[in-house]
Amino acid sequence: MHTTGSRERLAREVVGAVLDGDAPATAAEVSGFNTAVTHRPALVVAAEGAGDVAAAVRHAREVGIPVAVQATGHGAADPVDGAVLVTTARMRGVTVDPHSRTARVEAGARWRSVIDAAVPHGLAPLSGSSSGVGVVGYTLGGGMGHLARRHGFAADHVRAVELVTADGTLRRVTAESDPELFWAVRGGQARFGIATAVEFGLVPVPEFFGGAVLFGPGDVERVLRAWAEWAPAMPEDVTTSVAVLRLPPLDSVPPPLRGVVSLALRFGLAGPPARGEALLAPMRAVAPALLDTVGPMSYAAVDGIHMDPTEPMPAVMRGGILHSLPPAALDALLGVAGPDVDIPLAMVELRLMGGALARPAAVPNAVAGREGAFSLSVVAPAPPPLRDVAPVVTHGVLRTLEPWSPGTTLVNFGGHGGEQALSRAWTPDVLERLRRVKAAVDPHDTFGGALGSAAGSLAGAEVGAELVSGGAR
Repeated sequence: MHTTGSRERLAREVVGAVLDGDAPATAAEVSGFNTAVTHRPALVVAAEGAGDVAAAVRHAREVGIPVAVQATGHGAADPVDGAVLVTTARMRGVTVDPHSRTARVEAGARWRSVIDAAVPHGLAPLSGSSSGVGVVGYTLGGGMGHLARRHGFAADHVRAVELVTADGTLRRVTAESDPELFWAVRGGQARFGIATAVEFGLVPVPEFFGGAVLFGPGDVERVLRAWAEWAPAMPEDVTTSVAVLRLPPLDSVPPPLRGVVSLALRFGLAGPPARGEALLAPMRAVAPALLDTVGPMSYAAVDGIHMDPTEPMPAVMRGGILHSLPPAALDALLGVAGPDVDIPLAMVELRLMGGALARPAAVPNAVAGREGAFSLSVVAPAPPPLRDVAPVVTHGVLRTLEPWSPGTTLVNFGGHGGEQALSRAWTPDVLERLRRVKAAVDPHDTFGGALGSAAGSLAGAEVGAELVSGGAR
């Protein structure tokens, strides 16, 4: 493809900038949160609106190359090579209607904008652990955040998707207008088109109680085993997770945690402080805390629960789900990632699922992972000296826990591995239905994601996500 002439033709049709893949400004335009992923697109369209997105898709079809999309860059797990890459970070419109409890959010908006617009009305979106993550990719991949056990996946609350399909047409997709495509895009992400905006419901959150309790290396095993017994008994309005952390000796890390292995117990309750204190008391009694930030908070402050990193970094992330967490599974986990193991891991996290996450959406969708009792996420640093090591150590943790996996995963929590790995996120029946929708709306695979074999396992479920930023949840 002769990109100069192609770029000039496309530039006449769009408002935003059009860059050649090797232009000096391209690297900055397409850089994402995970600096270990480097895109090499043929062309980049810095979209200013839905019209630019549609023009980019039509142009790619005409010249016979695929299309990819990047919003805030938190979802980049695998490189984009030789495609027209549409960046939507400039499309940041957010509108909240407190009377209907709905929000309309454009493709480049981040959760912080939605939270800040909703919280003054006593409402909250089903956002993830980091408000810096983009709304649309998170939501259409499922979305499992601090209110998920009470209200389900973020995708369950989507009411409409404004979608540019493979023919370059902007469509408003709803359960009434196109039930099969609406089913598929909520859980199937960008394989069926590029979403330029989504509309979804908000939920009332008049009170919130949450934070983190951090324990030192000598108490990691004791607290982990106690949490595995305590967490499944929690009511649905509680979200909780534990993470074995290996934090670097940096000034940004609290002094007691610098350069040591620690365990973070995260807790959130959409309810009164007294109830939260009573529910958390058994875990606080297990061992002395190095740091305890749990208390009453506005939902606007929920970033303080996970304290996810905010600066870009190189990393490899993989994830899956577990159907149970018996003592043998904990033994296996501690044997490969516990405080006595010298291994280059940044985090191994377990999140309690169940509750509304296990129930089908009111309007059925393709969200994967409802069969999970716990989610599992593994993150390894991947600077140049560890670039080849990180995939090995993350894969090893998942392989060790494979006996307790149903073999599927969460799309947003999976990590690296491309479309063949991503296809293992869904059960065979859901995957086959997704393939039928894909064949109908994108027969030439303009958007990639042809969806391969469903055969696989937890160790192979290396799907694209945002967790390395903390957000993909």
